Amino acid sequence: MIQLDDLDRAILRLLKEDARLTISEIAERLKRPESTVHFRIKKLLEKGIIDRYTIILGESLQPKAVALVYLEAETPIIEDFLEKYISYITRTLSILPNVLMVARSGKNGVIALVGEENESKLNKFIDETIKTLPTIRKIEVIPINEFAKGRDLIGFLVRV
Repeated sequence: MIQLDDLDRAILRLLKEDARLTISEIAERLKRPESTVHFRIKKLLEKGIIDRYTIILGESLQPKAVALVYLEAETPIIEDFLEKYISYITRTLSILPNVLMVARSGKNGVIALVGEENESKLNKFIDETIKTLPTIRKIEVIPINEFAKGRDLIGFLVRV
């Protein structure tokens, strides 16, 4: 585990809020010399703590209805095919534009975060696209009504 001191955390917080800040602006806000801030950011990049600078898309491009979908693959008669089933499900979900995130869960589970412009379109997408995937034994849809933390994740994951 990499240890961060207070200055590193302060720099990361500022960059997380606005990655467009210049070194001068960060130094001014933190009341530190520019050379110190520049050196710290360089070290954070070298250590892989900062991987890249990116954007979070605004509200107008973000889906208004979001749900987590848990899919459980059917256990095939020949168990060696389970990995192929899971791979097929994750690849298929990954290419769908309304699917924001896909992750494996356990031996035969897949979790997808899906979004659409409204609840009826979201339900239609789930019914007509996800629920029709072959080799699925169980599907559980968990609608997300409100985020307590992590709402920006949606703007980060949306494709353009």
